Amino acid sequence: MRPRYGHRVFKDMQEPKINIHNVRVVYPGQAQIGPVEALDAITLTINTGELVCIVGPSGCGKTTLLRVLAGLEPITSGSVHIRNDDPQRPAKAMVFQDAGIFPWMTVEENIAYGLRLRGMPRQQCAEITQRWISIIGLERFARSYPAQLSGGMRQRVGLARAFAYDAETLLMDEPFGALDAQTRLILQQTLLQQCERDTKTVIFVTHSMEEALTLGDRVYVMSARPGRLLYETVVPVTRPRDVVALRTDPHFSALFAEIWGVLRDEVDRARMEECAG
Repeated sequence: MRPRYGHRVFKDMQEPKINIHNVRVVYPGQAQIGPVEALDAITLTINTGELVCIVGPSGCGKTTLLRVLAGLEPITSGSVHIRNDDPQRPAKAMVFQDAGIFPWMTVEENIAYGLRLRGMPRQQCAEITQRWISIIGLERFARSYPAQLSGGMRQRVGLARAFAYDAETLLMDEPFGALDAQTRLILQQTLLQQCERDTKTVIFVTHSMEEALTLGDRVYVMSARPGRLLYETVVPVTRPRDVVALRTDPHFSALFAEIWGVLRDEVDRARMEECAG
């Protein structure tokens, strides 16, 4: 199926789903180094149902931005608001780069954890948990503990837990980085389908420009530290998308070159600053 080109239109009759205004984060740092400015003047609005991807050089503050949105990191100045429309659903959930699952819980228990926190009936909780175990292909390991799983399998459990939790907004920090290429494609497609089905809003951080362009409605490039939103491109591909077909389309290569042209300079600058430090 060839990609269909055209811009998705996101109409939010209320305020934006996510509103980030002039956010700045400064860490005190050590005496010999002084304060470290992680983020500077980040302003971004995202409407319901958008999937926004952020790429940037290592250390530019991508993860810090997600942690701010998750409420795990204080801001030095500015403001952040994530709108919650359905009181029966959580406002947000974060998928960590290192899976972040509980080592003392089995696969089943990890995936069901958020559902139990929500007070979901036992039978419904079990049905949702089993469905996601099937989707991620870990039926044989349902009662295994994280120490008995590979890194990629643990990452799949973390993803399934976030999907099962059914938050309105997903904050995803390189969630597919530890996966093999085949599983990565499958879960990318699963993410797109889930977003369509449940109108999820997603901020997705990745080092892969290819992944960003495959998934994102918009892609932002962050500058080297202090992180600023340096560049935006709108991906002119409608949904539903086929993650394999999109990669083979000639327009995709042009978008890839466009993003890399901006990102390459920031990667070089980040490396030079590391060497100088």
